[in-house]
This record gives sequence, C-alpha cells and structure tokens, in this order.
Amino acid sequence: MNKTVLIVDDELRMRKLVADFLRRESYTILEADSGHTALDILAGHKVDLVILDVMMPEPDGWTVCRQIRKNSNVPVIMLTARGEEVDQLFAFELGADEYITKPFSPKILTARVNALFRRMGTDKPAAAGGLTIAPAARQVFIDQTLIDLSPKEYELLIYLTDNMGNALSRQQILDQVWTYDYFGDLRTVDTHINRLRSKLGDKSSLIQTIRGYGYRFEAGK
Repeated sequence: MNKTVLIVDDELRMRKLVADFLRRESYTILEADSGHTALDILAGHKVDLVILDVMMPEPDGWTVCRQIRKNSNVPVIMLTARGEEVDQLFAFELGADEYITKPFSPKILTARVNALFRRMGTDKPAAAGGLTIAPAARQVFIDQTLIDLSPKEYELLIYLTDNMGNALSRQQILDQVWTYDYFGDLRTVDTHINRLRSKLGDKSSLIQTIRGYGYRFEAGK
C-alpha cells in the first residue's frame, strides 16, 4: 500500500521540490501551506508521515508538532533552517522523529523518509520482563496494558530489546535508531531514554544506565 506523506511549508517552491522527489518513490503527497491547514488535513485523512517546516506564520512548526503529539503518533520530520543544537533538542522533546536542516539534499531527505518507513515496518516480536511487543500493530503492552509510545520511542525500545543484555554506547544507539547520517548530539539519546522510562513506569528499571558509556536492556530473571 502506498504511504501518504504530508508536506507542511508556507513556501510553495519548497513544497514542490520535496513533493517531486517523494512522488518518484511512489508516495502519495498531501500539501499544506500553514499549520492550521495541516491540522485540518490530519483530522480528516490517514497520513503516514509529516514533513514539517518550523519557520511558518502562526502557528509555527513547534506548535503544530506539539498539537500533533496530543492526538497522534504519526512520524514527524522537522525541516528547518534552524540548525542550532538547542533547536534540535527542543524538536525531539516535542516528539519529532527526525530533524533536517536547510539547505538540504532532496535525495538525502528521500533516503531518510525511506529509511524511516523501513524501520517502522520491522517485524521482530519481543517479550521480556513483563513487556509484550506487537510489531504488526507497533504496540507495546505492560502486563497487557497498552502504553502510548511515539514512533522514535518505539524504535528505540525495539533496538534495546533486540540487543538485550548487551551494553550499547550512546553513539551506537544514535547511529542505529537515528541513522548513520544523523549529526545530532548524544544528549538526544538521553532525552529519549528518559521519555521512554517515564512511560514504562514500574518497568523503567529494565533500561539500565552504564555510567559514562550508554545503556543496556536487562529483563532480569
């Protein structure tokens, strides 16, 4: 089934550039020239991924991303000229899954979109320590209770459980979960680990911190 991508940018030229490259990959494209239009589209259409510009008239991309996360776990790629570290960290705090700065290569953006969909389609069942992962539905349960994870939190959990018992450095996690061409700060990993732990509640201890190195998923006995 073709995936539907919503491109949100107030610049027509930018929307058309991104749309042209993604259509070559057989994606169905929806476009929005404002945050309000984007939210209306999301309310009425099935969208598989959102490419969202930050610097738009009110509401800006930050506000739109925050609003999306109140109602949906659809993957969000932030596309913006703001390349400062603090902006990237803020985007991930809001629940963005990727962060690409302008100017950018449309081919790289397309590769990121393809990679994100491939990771989302991974079918590797896992059950440990009271966690049950249903990959077909991309759902995670704690003792049969569904927990609400963002796409990136889900991918992070999958990577940790796939490597159960292994010490994983922050750089390893960044490379595998955010892809090798992501030039983000290692604190991105810590931010998402903290968010994931908070949602795991009593099971947060399954993710152990290795001081000065990274993390390990340990199901215990």
